[in-house]
Amino acid sequence: MQGNVGRTDRFIRIGVGAALFSLYLFAEGNLRLVGLLGLIPLYTGLLGNCSLYCVLGISTRRGSEGGACRR
Repeated sequence: MQGNVGRTDRFIRIGVGAALFSLYLFAEGNLRLVGLLGLIPLYTGLLGNCSLYCVLGISTRRGSEGGACRR
């Protein structure tokens, strides 16, 4: 399956995901649970494919029109 997340988008997702996930590792209390949300952008950034982009028909990857999802 071809990805639908472009290079810049991937770098931003990985950065934001790592920052949020660091809350899980270093914070205490309920803030740790917020840190788990960082796994979502981290996962989609590393894989280069976003399911929500598929549903909405979006692609930030060059040369890919309207998302690269199986139909």
